[in-house]
Amino acid sequence: MLKFEDALAQLLAAAQPLTQVETVDTAAAHGRVLAQDLVSPLDVPPLDNSAVDGYALRVGEVTVAGTRLPVSQRIPAGSVGTPLAPGSAARIFTGAPVPPGADGVVMQELCSHEGEGVVINHLPKLGENIRRAGEDVARGGPLLAAGSRLRPQDVAFAASVGLAQIPVFRPLRVAVFFTGDELRMPGEPLVPGTIYNTNRFALVALLQRLGCEVRDLGQVPDDLEATRAALRRGAAESDVILTSGGVSVGEEDHVKAAVRAEGRLDLWQIGIKPGKPLAFGQVRREDGGAVDFIGLPGNPVSAFVTFLVLVRPFLLRRQGAARVTPVAYRLLAADAWLKGDRRREFLRATLNEDGAVSIYPHQGSGVMASNVHGDGLLDIPPQTLVQQGDWVRFLPFSELLN
Repeated sequence: MLKFEDALAQLLAAAQPLTQVETVDTAAAHGRVLAQDLVSPLDVPPLDNSAVDGYALRVGEVTVAGTRLPVSQRIPAGSVGTPLAPGSAARIFTGAPVPPGADGVVMQELCSHEGEGVVINHLPKLGENIRRAGEDVARGGPLLAAGSRLRPQDVAFAASVGLAQIPVFRPLRVAVFFTGDELRMPGEPLVPGTIYNTNRFALVALLQRLGCEVRDLGQVPDDLEATRAALRRGAAESDVILTSGGVSVGEEDHVKAAVRAEGRLDLWQIGIKPGKPLAFGQVRREDGGAVDFIGLPGNPVSAFVTFLVLVRPFLLRRQGAARVTPVAYRLLAADAWLKGDRRREFLRATLNEDGAVSIYPHQGSGVMASNVHGDGLLDIPPQTLVQQGDWVRFLPFSELLN
């Protein structure tokens, strides 16, 4: 069996990022991968402006608390004031440009009205409550880096400098199909020996969550020719083919043989638990090119975990994303795990209120409840025993599903 870290390195080395770029409206760019560095065409904010509702003044003119100043002008947001008259204050509102001559703003809660003037009950400091032009980002300065997977705040940042459109990589097209004569769809009756096709729902949702365009080819019978036909169809309309089931050593497992017949198989059997029978290779297209192939095991937990720790970084790299590995946390184990395996284990675990992690009691590859009730995965190296209170590496689902 190939070590997990070697398998991941091999997958990432084989993942060729997309090169096709398309320009989309900024409002539609959330979740896409940025294709080019963005720089700001303007200063943000464009002018020095007030951070509060209050009074703009010359700091040197307020030498003691209780100083009274006449109010010479009123500056709401969206308007520009005139130069501040010496010995006066300007009524100003949040976001409004600070008038020339003013070098501080006192918030209104520290002031009191007195006729047509204002009493400053505070000794202001130079620059107080003033947001400087270019403080957020300067004209020509870096805005967002190529390879960024655009989050809501990234899209808002681009909009803040007036970018109406953004260059992004086109979506990655992934064809999926599922093998197993025992599989049934929800809503269909189960007869003895059949199960519902849960992987179809999990994998399609995981791919959509990553922003992939999914070609769902459905269920394929346990038959070599039918599997080969599904591979050819997937190769014709996708960048990557992802399958579930049929990659083990059973007599009805035809996926590996089909891939070898339609292309090549580069790796199989990874030293991880759950998920050992993962396959990777390529399937030929009719035009002489090839698309990537990844075959996941059929057990639902194995397929889910293997997707998160191996397939997800591969697909992110294919999409052009700069960061493909998840953020991990060092946390304390709330209980022991004394079943050290020769494979690298990814145990489903729950996060406790005190910040420690508890290992889910049932770790079988068919126990889907561990995916649902767990908060993430404990990454346990081969032949490692975990004692209560040991530091462990924790991969939260909030990061793996991001």
